[in-house]
Amino acid sequence: MKRLLLLALWLLSAAAQAGDSFVVATYNLRLDTAADGANAWPQRREAVLELVRYHGFDVFGTQEALPQQVSDLEAMGGFGRVGVGRDDGQFKGEHAAIFFRLARFALEQHGDFWLSETPERPSRGWDGRCCNRIASWARLRDRRSGKRFYVFNAHFDHEGRVAQYESAQLMLRKIGAIAGKLPVLFVGDLNSTPDTPQVRLLQAALQDARLQSASPPYGPEGTFQGFHIDDPLRERIDYIFASAGIAVLSYAALTDQRSGRYPSDHLPVVARVRLP
Repeated sequence: MKRLLLLALWLLSAAAQAGDSFVVATYNLRLDTAADGANAWPQRREAVLELVRYHGFDVFGTQEALPQQVSDLEAMGGFGRVGVGRDDGQFKGEHAAIFFRLARFALEQHGDFWLSETPERPSRGWDGRCCNRIASWARLRDRRSGKRFYVFNAHFDHEGRVAQYESAQLMLRKIGAIAGKLPVLFVGDLNSTPDTPQVRLLQAALQDARLQSASPPYGPEGTFQGFHIDDPLRERIDYIFASAGIAVLSYAALTDQRSGRYPSDHLPVVARVRLP
C-alpha cells in the first residue's frame, strides 16, 4: 500500500511538472525565393505548418521569414506574433519573429532592435556586408501559472566575425537591460558553431539547452543541412539558451522530412522547459 501511495504521489508530481512545462523552438525557415526550385517556399509551406502543429510548439522564433511567410504561419490560427521587418522596422524584409500560443500565453510587452552600433533604427552593423540584422523580444505571461518571462530571437550575420561577436555582446546587454531579473529564453540562428568566441560568451552567461538538457539530446548535433538529405549534420548554428533557474527537461534537433525533402535548409531545434 505504501509503495502504491508513493507511486501515486510521484505520478501526480510528474504530471504537475509536465503541466507547467512548455515547448520552445527556433526555426530558420529559409527565405521565400523561386531560385530554390523544388525547395521553394510554396512547395514546403504545408510541411512546415504540419511540423509546428504536430510537435506542439508553444513558443517559437523564426529566422529569414519574409512577410508572406510570416502571414502563412499566422494563418495557422491560435498563435500571436511579434517582430518587424529588418529593412524598415515595419513589414519589409526578413523577420526574427516570435510566435506564441494564445491559449497559453498573454503578451504584455514587446520590442525590436538592430544588431549594430545603432540598435534603435534599421542599420547594418560592424563588418556585416550583406544586410541589416534584427532581434525581437516579447514579455509573456503564462496563463496557467501566472509567471512572466521574456523571449528573445535573433539572426546573426553570416559573414562578419566582428559582427557576430559584437552581436552576442549586444544581446547580453539588451537582455540584462530589458528583462532584469525575470527568466529569459533566447533563441536564434547565430551562424556560429559552439567553438566560436560569441557562442562561448553566451554559454558563459546562459544555459545552452543542448548541454543542459535533463534527458539526453535527441537527434543530430548539427542543425544546418542546406536541403541535402544525406548531409552528415555536424554544424550546429541554431540555439536555444535559457537563463539560470529555467529547467531544460529535453532537447531535440528534428529531422522530419517529407518525400525525401526537408521542410527547410535548417532543422528546427526544440526544448521542453519549465520556468522557476
